[in-house]
Amino acid sequence: MEEKSKTASEKPKKKDPREKLLKPNGKPLILKSSPHLLSNYSVEKIMRGVIFALLPTTILGVVFFGWRALLMILVGIISCVLTEVIFDLISGKKFKLTDGTSVLTGLLLVLTLPPSFPISGVILGSVVAIFIGKMIFGGLGYNIFNPALLGRAFLQASYPVKMTTWTLPKFVGADAVTGATPLGLFKFEHVLTNIKPLILGNVGGSIGETSAIAIILGGIFILIKKYADWRIPLSYIGTVFILGGIFWLIDPVQYPNPIFHVFAGGLMLGAFFMATDMVTSPITNKGSWIFGIGAGVVLITIRLFGGLPEGVMYSIIFMNGLVPLINRYTQPKVFGEVKK
Repeated sequence: MEEKSKTASEKPKKKDPREKLLKPNGKPLILKSSPHLLSNYSVEKIMRGVIFALLPTTILGVVFFGWRALLMILVGIISCVLTEVIFDLISGKKFKLTDGTSVLTGLLLVLTLPPSFPISGVILGSVVAIFIGKMIFGGLGYNIFNPALLGRAFLQASYPVKMTTWTLPKFVGADAVTGATPLGLFKFEHVLTNIKPLILGNVGGSIGETSAIAIILGGIFILIKKYADWRIPLSYIGTVFILGGIFWLIDPVQYPNPIFHVFAGGLMLGAFFMATDMVTSPITNKGSWIFGIGAGVVLITIRLFGGLPEGVMYSIIFMNGLVPLINRYTQPKVFGEVKK
């Protein structure tokens, strides 16, 4: 009897067919409460897509402002990557170079800088963008403000003269020629720039903010790929156009036309590539509308009544700070919820 029982216990057990469901491809299936969302998106894929979308703007920036613009871009990217590597080594975290977030931060930061900005300032801004704008908060997904814009805000306060010294594109004049941006010309001299140069990018300004058509092409790509919420750029640009148009109708001499508002400055770059940052923008549809409209109101207020000709950076950072509040009060109702 003992031998029979021993033989029976040694027989191989039948495999439970449910194991294939629990461990597809040998990987355990993580069970969590609903809702369940299956998606092919990943941080790496989205970052690569956004960087690809910025290539037209980056290439035209180098074409218009020369090899120094390319040097600034490379220095900014390398500085951001090294800052995150050093921080992770000190804190004992595992660094993921493949996610591309630090590369995108460095690229966006430099695209918002004047072509003549010092290389040392690019390095400093990159360190601040990653260390203070991202890692201090806990890394990717925890930062409150857009890191690239936070780095630029620091440089704006540290290098006020350098940040407002503009080099005209080499197709307009010599590399050493400096001049105001179209927004600055109108703000301080009431000189209105034609729309065509603003669309093509052959005007003074930051490296990546001059060519509206290049930014729009990249923006359409990330919207089609659903890497960004279309409600934010639409409400942001739409608010600027409507409010700018209202003031223009009231006094067309004192205020520029709404088309100029849309294509001049950093509105396009900010609306498509910075305001839509998934970490620092609202997660609800209603919140996205509120975010874009609020940023548009702040921008028009600064442009028309503030002491600065441009306010894209401040409008987005200001709304970044309100995102937790917006998310809290725009949450959709739970199915079946009844008002008290």
